[in-house]
Order: sequence, then structure tokens, then C-alpha cells
Amino acid sequence: MRSPPTRVAVALAATVAVAMIVIVASGAVPPLSSDESPAQPDRPDDPTTEGTVGYVEGYWADDDLPVDESDDAVVEDDELEAVVYRSMARVEEIRNATFEADVPVEVISREEFQEDHGDVFVSLTEEERVANNVTYEALFMVDRETDATAELESMYGGTVEGYYVDGRIVIVSETPENPELNEVVLGHELVHALQDQRFGLRSFERGTIDQENAVNGLVEGDAARVDVEYERRCGDEWDCLRPGDAQSDGPTQLNWGIYLTLYQPYSDGPDYVDSLREAGDGWAAVDAAYDEPPPSSSTVIHHEEREPADVSVPDRSSDAWERLEINGTVATERAGEAAMVAMFAADSLASRDSSVIDRDALLGDDPTTYDYDQPYTNGWAGDELVTYVDADAGANATAADAGYVWQTEWRSSDHARQFASGYLELLEGHDAEAVDDRRDTYVIDDEFPGAYAIERDGETVTIVRAPTVEQLDGIRDGAAPEGEDTIERVNVSDDDDDANAAVNDDVNDDTIAGGFAAPGAGAAVAIVVTAVVVRARAAADWEPGSETAAPDPGALGCDRGRA
Repeated sequence: MRSPPTRVAVALAATVAVAMIVIVASGAVPPLSSDESPAQPDRPDDPTTEGTVGYVEGYWADDDLPVDESDDAVVEDDELEAVVYRSMARVEEIRNATFEADVPVEVISREEFQEDHGDVFVSLTEEERVANNVTYEALFMVDRETDATAELESMYGGTVEGYYVDGRIVIVSETPENPELNEVVLGHELVHALQDQRFGLRSFERGTIDQENAVNGLVEGDAARVDVEYERRCGDEWDCLRPGDAQSDGPTQLNWGIYLTLYQPYSDGPDYVDSLREAGDGWAAVDAAYDEPPPSSSTVIHHEEREPADVSVPDRSSDAWERLEINGTVATERAGEAAMVAMFAADSLASRDSSVIDRDALLGDDPTTYDYDQPYTNGWAGDELVTYVDADAGANATAADAGYVWQTEWRSSDHARQFASGYLELLEGHDAEAVDDRRDTYVIDDEFPGAYAIERDGETVTIVRAPTVEQLDGIRDGAAPEGEDTIERVNVSDDDDDANAAVNDDVNDDTIAGGFAAPGAGAAVAIVVTAVVVRARAAADWEPGSETAAPDPGALGCDRGRA
């Protein structure tokens, strides 16, 4: 029986959920129709918290509260309960669903969060750290001298605005002396509480980067769609608590690869949720989708069911190498289409240097999102990355002792050719040098040091990375054979439809027509549901390479609970 994939991207000791508030341009998203968010002109004489939408513990969504007249958004302890109940009623009215239980809320300063709650998102064993580093190094997001876990902690630590954990909400304020409450952030976190109460979010499979992005496409798309409506009504219909201009400093140097990977569900999720609503019966269609969440980030990107192929990397290593295991399970990862787009596009935001996916293609026309539908990656069908370590190093192995085999499957041979071409361009962008007399083999000396061997066979592209050229064959027998190169750069553009058309006439019957199989039935560690609050594409107007610091990407928030 095949071992289940092991979560290494943000391997958590407990489950976490991450959501994002997407702030869109005025008018970019139409208001909800009346049948989806019905007004309550004829209120019942005897409303109940459990049975009346828009009414919670004596408070209606449009009630005025004394705290609304305050000069700031500071909420005293004796005022907080009323604000929370009214916000719950507002979420109910927008989402047309009722809460099943109270949701405790606490407001803390950022200093308090960093001192007492900073480890709420990332907690890894040494083996998990090695796998984490190898995964993000394979995606060219974290170099050899950088710890991937530290990058993730930095991303969260300075940008979290709120999180939902174990049935309660914590709001992080930028005003330390008198913490202020951002009601839209509160509403966002309450959406996650509502989802958890109604759909049991901890039950969802989140064992890989791709699974996490897929589920978040539904969960965060749902919450972000409510956020947009909440924000609109705060301007038009409701008095809302909004803090002043104080903002998080954010990470001093943003890791664009990790950021773009985390951001994808919030970029594409709202449109994906809208597609469900439009194709079905409004919010009822979204509710039904929780029974079978999207199986891949490709599904969220393209708004069509894309079940991933069952990719299983055969072990062809020598005795000098062994697969890294975490708690007795082989450390594997499925990156998915979204992470591959981030891999190819990160350099376009990090600097003025060339990038496989350039800045204009990534930014697209919508000022609130990135464009994750890219010709280098839109034919993704599946992938699996397996981490290998020096057998002599054993449990003491580090990323420097490690290598990997990354097998990717594509919807057609043309799609595979386009990905291989993009990967070759990525290597060249990192100053890779071709190895004489070795087929499609390259060496990088700095940042991402090691030897890389690429093999394309029909719809399959396999990448093997080892510390040296001589060790490639030890990790995968037959890697880097003698001979002339076969991987070539091809012209890939949004206007070229050849690869997309090829899906219909050059498809792998075994992986596509026969139906994709789901990945392993479980994960050693899973991410569940959190709310990451990120200001939508805050960096869009920032000029990469300028002397000014990268802009605050927004605020990440989380919900963490025991699996």
C-alpha cells in the first residue's frame, strides 16, 4: 500500500486554517442578489438565535450600538459582547446561514501576539524542517542558506491581523496601548467559525501544498466573498468599527514565492465560489461543495473539476541514499499548479531580473488578483516530490545532505514540453551551467547549489537534484545519462493555443481518459482552516528593484485547532 503524503510546507503540530480578506476595487464585484442575502423587512415577533438569520442573542445586523459613536475602534470589555453578536448577525445576513454556537473573541496587541502566540502557525520536528527546506528549495523559493520555516514564521509574525483557533477568535491590533478592533477582520474570522460549525473544516484533507490551496480555494473564497459584501455594507448601510491608520510593519523582505503560493486561494477563490453560485442555487451550491471540496488548485484556477493524477515515484536509489521518513512515513509533497506558477513568477516581483512568467503576465488586468492561469503550467495533471538523504547521515541529515526526485505529469506532451522549457529557463536564470556529455544535466554553484537532471518522456517530466553530478545516478538509477541534450526552449505565450488544443488529441489515456485517482488517503499532519487577512495585491504598484522596502503584503490570520 502506498504511504500517504506528508505535509511539509507548514507542517503543524496542530491543524491550522488560513483565510484572506480580499479588498477589491469599488464595483469590481456586484452586490449579492436579494435571494442570496435576503433583507428582513418583516421581522418575526419572536426571533431566535438558532432559527432567525441576521439575529443573534438580541442583536440584529443593522442595530446601532453606543460604541459606534466612539472616536476610535477601541472596544471595552463590557462592549465587546454586543459588537461580536452584531457582527455574527451581519455575517448570517450576508451568508444566509445561522451560527450554531457562541464564538469567544479576544483583542490583543501585536506585541502580545509576537511574545505569546508567535508559534501558533509553524511548529516542526527536525525531520519536518529538512523536508520543508528541500521542498521550498526545489521550488526555488528558499535558498540553501535560508531556513524555510523561518521564512514562514516571518511571513505570519508581522502580518497576522486575526485568527480562529479551537472555536475562538483572536484579533491582533496595531495599537498596543489601547487595542482597536477591525470589524471587517472580525467578520472574516466569524465566517470561519460559521464554516467550522456547519461543515467541520478539520475533516478536510490538507496533506500537501496543493491540497491546502485546493481546499482554501473553497473555504477562503467563500469567506472572501462575504468580506467583500461586509466591506461594501460598512460603507453604505452599516456603522462599522474601523481602526485608524496604524499598520503592521510586515516582513522586511517579502519572500515572493511563498507569498504567491499562499495567496492563490484568495486570488482565485472568490471567482471560483462565484462560479459555483452561478452554476447552482446560490449559497446552497457553495454549501454542497463542502461535501466534496476541490481536489486540486487547478480546479480553483480553471473553475472546472481537475482531479489530480495518482503520481507515485518509484524508488530507484542506491544504498548510499534513502528516502526521508517522518514518523515512519516517506516524506512526499504535491506542489500543484499554483505553487509552480509561484515558482516561475516570483522573480518578476523580487527584482528587475528576467523571470519565466513576467510581471505583466502575472499581474493581468484585474487590480485585485494575480493571474495563475499561465501557459507554462495550465496543463498540470499531477506531481510528487520525494526527499532523499545521505544514508550515512540518517536522522542527522540536513538539506545540504539531501536530494530529491520530482515527477510531474501533464495533460498532453505539448504541456509537458512547455513546462520543461520553463524549468530550463528557470535554471538558466539562476546561472546554471550545462554539464558536458551528460544529457539535460546542469549545475548551479550559488544560492541553489547542486546538480539537476531533467527527463521528459511523453506527458511526464522528471527532475532529479543531488549535491553533485556523480550522485544523481545514486538518487535515481539512470539519471543524467551520457548523450546530447533533448530539452529545448520553446516559444510559450498566452496567444499560443496549440498546447491547449492538444489536450483533446494528444492526451495520456492512462492518466486522463481513465480518470485521475486521488492521492494517498491521509496525511501525517494537516492544515485545516485559518484566516489569513491579506490586502489584495498590495504590491501591485510597487516597483521591484527600487530602494524602498517591499510593501506590506497584508495581514495573515489563522485558525488553529487540534486534528
